[in-house]
Amino acid sequence: MVEFVRNEDGQGLVEYALIIAVIAIAVIVAMVFFRDQLKNYFSSIGNNLT
Repeated sequence: MVEFVRNEDGQGLVEYALIIAVIAIAVIVAMVFFRDQLKNYFSSIGNNLT
């Protein structure tokens, strides 16, 4: 049991997963905060393509 507690093989993977989760949450919050500006920006791009 002590060997299992000291085993740190999966620690790096968990840290990377936590970093990715924090970045994903930050992107979602930014998209919600800038929703109207993003909508106008992408609408402008779509109108210019047609």
